[in-house]
Amino acid sequence: MSCDDKVDCGRRRLIVATAAVGGVAGAATAVPFLASFAPSERAKAAGAPVEADISKLQPGEMMTVEWRGKPVWIIHRTKEMLEGLAKVDDKLADPKSDKPMQPEYAKNATRSIKPEIMVAVGICTHLGCSPTEKFNPATAIEPDWQGGFFCPCHGSTFDLAGRVYKSKPAPDNLEVPPHKYLGDAKIVIGEDSKGA
Repeated sequence: MSCDDKVDCGRRRLIVATAAVGGVAGAATAVPFLASFAPSERAKAAGAPVEADISKLQPGEMMTVEWRGKPVWIIHRTKEMLEGLAKVDDKLADPKSDKPMQPEYAKNATRSIKPEIMVAVGICTHLGCSPTEKFNPATAIEPDWQGGFFCPCHGSTFDLAGRVYKSKPAPDNLEVPPHKYLGDAKIVIGEDSKGA
């Protein structure tokens, strides 16, 4: 359409220029806005895998590392601790770990990759308290107690595989995080052999 008496070409050019500038400004505003949805470096670091050196962890000892802001327990179980696991199966709410509170490779009697090493998130599945370790069977928290963990907030008890006892406030076993071994001395928490 050519400019003539009925069409004001200057006005048309002004409208086109204004729309173009508005589009560029809108795009320039949208880029930082959309970028704000990306996780921060701090958030990325909080979810990053954590390496733990277990070379000095002796049988019967426990160490704690932090992963995603949560305590993760690594326990070097003794032969007696492992033998005690089968003795309490009938007292547990989920002895076979049927609920998905662990990766598939830890869905076994010891809830671990290596039977002697337990890796579990140290947060009660009831209301998020942190249970205390009561390894010693002499503490007798439960009948026929073989050792394990006690949550002082509401009285939930867990065995040395992190499995919850029946009739306790905690609905599930302790979570076993994804993890893998880098040789015999190191564990990576937050990553498994599939790179998850």
